[in-house]
Amino acid sequence: MADMQDAGRYIAEGYSFYTEKDAALAEEERRKAEYLKARLDYNNPESILRIYKKAVAERIFRSPVGLFFMKELQQYLLRQESVDSAEVDAIPLYVSFEGEFREQSSPARNRVKPAGDAKPKKSPALRISVIANILLAAAVIAMFAIALGASQPNILNYERVLTDRFASWEQELTEREQAVRELELEWNNKQRE
Repeated sequence: MADMQDAGRYIAEGYSFYTEKDAALAEEERRKAEYLKARLDYNNPESILRIYKKAVAERIFRSPVGLFFMKELQQYLLRQESVDSAEVDAIPLYVSFEGEFREQSSPARNRVKPAGDAKPKKSPALRISVIANILLAAAVIAMFAIALGASQPNILNYERVLTDRFASWEQELTEREQAVRELELEWNNKQRE
């Protein structure tokens, strides 16, 4: 992390930081800078310009250690004849040097605002959506009720309808068999006489 702690201050790369977190950030940015330095192709200034612009836009480096690395890249790019100096962005500093230090929020935090204490207003579209959902739910319930009560077999009541149909056929068949037996009995009785 930090090189050393000196009377409540944290030292990293020759800078004295107020908090251990700031010193740790500086150390992390030192490692990032070393990694990039080892992999940069100094024969291709255009690729270095792209990396530089991305680092500026995404605020990859914020500590003095990282900003020093960014300054080295900026100076290298400005010395290159193939790079237009207007394309080399200024290195943004997100602190105030007047009195107290303050850290500006990141661009993403500026876009996302906290909800606050005020109650959100209910829009007419929300009200219409809720009413439409209630009506659709009532329609689905009504369709199920109609399907369950229908005499035609469907996926909801096929077992009951078929059981009822077979029961009525069985009863009808039993009645016919009884009628046939009665007629046979009468016919047999007539022949005996």
